Amino acid sequence: MLDIFAKRKLSHALGSRLSARGSAASHEENDNFMPSSSTFNVQWLQQRAVTLTKKNIFRTYYHNASTMFSGSNDGTNQQPIIVQGTVVHDSKPAKIAYEEQATGSYIAPVQLVEGTGDDEYQGKGQIQEAKFRDVSFAIAFFAQLLIMLGIGVFYSGTSDDGEGGESADYDGLIYLVFICGIFATCLSWLCFSWMMRNASTLVKTALIFSLGASLTMAFIGLLYGNMLMSILNFIFFGIGCCYARYVWHRIPFAAANLTTALTAVKANGGLLVAALCSLILALVWSLWWSVAAGGALADSGEFTLFLTLVSYFWTHQVLQNTLVCITAGVIGTWWFAPSEANSYFSQGLKDSTIRATTYSFGSICFGSLLVAVIQALRQVQRHAQTQGDEGKIVACIIDCILGCIQGIIEYVNKWAYVYVGLYGYPYVEAGKNVLQLFRSKGWSAIITDDLVDNVLFMVSLGVGLITGFVALCLEAVDNSLLNGIGYGGDGFASFLIGFLVGLVFSNIIFSIIGSSVNATIVLFAESPSEFQHNHPELDQLMRQSWREAWPDQCRGL
Repeated sequence: MLDIFAKRKLSHALGSRLSARGSAASHEENDNFMPSSSTFNVQWLQQRAVTLTKKNIFRTYYHNASTMFSGSNDGTNQQPIIVQGTVVHDSKPAKIAYEEQATGSYIAPVQLVEGTGDDEYQGKGQIQEAKFRDVSFAIAFFAQLLIMLGIGVFYSGTSDDGEGGESADYDGLIYLVFICGIFATCLSWLCFSWMMRNASTLVKTALIFSLGASLTMAFIGLLYGNMLMSILNFIFFGIGCCYARYVWHRIPFAAANLTTALTAVKANGGLLVAALCSLILALVWSLWWSVAAGGALADSGEFTLFLTLVSYFWTHQVLQNTLVCITAGVIGTWWFAPSEANSYFSQGLKDSTIRATTYSFGSICFGSLLVAVIQALRQVQRHAQTQGDEGKIVACIIDCILGCIQGIIEYVNKWAYVYVGLYGYPYVEAGKNVLQLFRSKGWSAIITDDLVDNVLFMVSLGVGLITGFVALCLEAVDNSLLNGIGYGGDGFASFLIGFLVGLVFSNIIFSIIGSSVNATIVLFAESPSEFQHNHPELDQLMRQSWREAWPDQCRGL
């Protein structure tokens, strides 16, 4: 609902400005405002300006029409660009804020400076006040982390290594993993340019690849006499063929989203460092958790199984979702102010990292906990299922229900964390607002399109296979690399280790692209005009492909 107070105030201000046309002093005072002779729709401007409630702080900017039409770029009329609550400086002319209406006039839209977070959602994200969100969940996260660290310290000091057994030598394994990790990282980064040049071909290949995988598994089932496996995969193959035929016309749409996301990520190479840091922390946490959980379970039995599993999954979810929020913030800066997000360690990357690890960290912990609890419940249920043969059907049904719940929460998180990273909303409000955005535009079907995810999985699989062959070559050069773990000279073990390392590393790196695609879709729904001005070539590609794939939903683009 429009704010009556703000509307009256704006109407009074506009009337005063227009009535003062004949006064020289008034004309000098209003030099930075649009002349009254310019043709523009006052009623539209009023409606545009009062979309904020009275709790919001907002500004409206008008520029001299003659300066804008002449294309002056002397900076005298430029207003600061505010992205994610921070004033940024862009070399673009001030006319970036203008939109051309059907009448041919140019009007500066309302620019939001800051929101309180308590206002009704108006169909577009608002920069939130810089304060800590969902603090209680951040406190709970650090508390469980300290507890697990303390348990790990206690049990690591009580381990008995003095029984005369020989300790394993992991030097060869560490060397193999290290070399494979570096190779997978470099190969994944090189894939960015290749994927940008062949985006459409890769989307088509990914669809065909999924069909080929189902058909291959069906024939393997026939070969080994497993009829159930064969029948199910033949069914999956048939469903996949129908799906491919149905979405084939949307391939340019997915390719355009992928190209835009890759361009943004490549312009901010520091995101790769953030992804690798997340991966290293995840590996360290897994090793430490195995010590702490192993000791706790040995002394307490299965009573603490659920709690330790929640701790394990929660920490991994927090690391993953922190990276999602950082990526969304960087893409937002690149969208509105490219000069602030166009280098390896750009200012946009630094600001987004600080926000994600401070003000928005509680929101990240909130959504991560929901998924972690469901994951822990599924693991406990599967563990209980292995203890006996009774009730397997019921256990399977429970696992299916939990899987559906987990899928729903992960789907909400996928979009909620884009809003958290872009605007700093609390978790619940972010999820509600972003889904309301898509519903209001009729884009609910668009956001279910997962063709890009198929591409990322296929390329990750390719990186894993190539890395596996690199590990095989290293084993051929020195067949003693895995002697310390009892697999010296075993080529298959070397290939498997290399494959897993390549798959994990590339998945972490390519998760940045997936998050960038999601942020691109949200921003394209909210701010297409800014994208058109800052990235005109990509904007043309996006608009054309979106209109072809979704003509009804994208009629207004």
